[in-house]
Amino acid sequence: MTDRKIHFMASMVDEAQDSLAVMTRRYGQTSLDEADTIVALGGDGFVLHVLHETMQSGLPVYGMNRGTVGFLMNDYLARGLTERLEAAEMAEIHPLRMIAQDTKGQRHESLAINEVALLRETRQAANIAIHIDGRLRMKKLICDGVLVATPAGSTAYNLSAHGPIIPIDAELMALTPISAFRPRRWRGALLPKTAHVTFEVLNPTKRPVSATADSNEVRDVKHVEIAFAPEITLRLMFDPGHGLEERFLQEQFEP
Repeated sequence: MTDRKIHFMASMVDEAQDSLAVMTRRYGQTSLDEADTIVALGGDGFVLHVLHETMQSGLPVYGMNRGTVGFLMNDYLARGLTERLEAAEMAEIHPLRMIAQDTKGQRHESLAINEVALLRETRQAANIAIHIDGRLRMKKLICDGVLVATPAGSTAYNLSAHGPIIPIDAELMALTPISAFRPRRWRGALLPKTAHVTFEVLNPTKRPVSATADSNEVRDVKHVEIAFAPEITLRLMFDPGHGLEERFLQEQFEP
């Protein structure tokens, strides 16, 4: 059995901090520079935070649920961690790159592991034109918002907005409207991973819209470009038989 060099990270909730103390006493705490594995103690939001914060390290992340939903997490158990890490299955995911221009002409770039979402900022519906690979596909979507989701993020906000669940290894992204008013019955589209999506906000002063890449928000956007960043690979570890493929199937068949 290989000795693991583990760097533990924990959210600020009491349960996660208590578990951090237990795990570091039992397994030690290796610096991030010298570690070969990151163990994240928290919920789904925290593991996304860890993936963003440690992206440049290239280290795999094994999440242990000390939060609420825990879709991206493994069950928490203090004993046997080294053995679980050795047996874990690896899932590789790629983030979306968002390039947004606001109404002041400033450029903002962010990465999204789950989704990029545009949302209206006021009581007035957003008016958004949609271009795919430089071709205008929808002149005006009147809506509360619209999002582009990765396969990994397809069971998050995308699913709540009635978008499709995408298998983790599918070469697809989901484009899903949020409370579309016109076209009223439009449910979105599945696009190839190579697609380049551009949202143009119509009347951005009268009908302001924000753009959010996971938790990073840009206010008052007028132009947003979204495409996969295939050169960036993130790795998540799961206990055997409980990987993302199995979880996605359960999500579609369990009530």
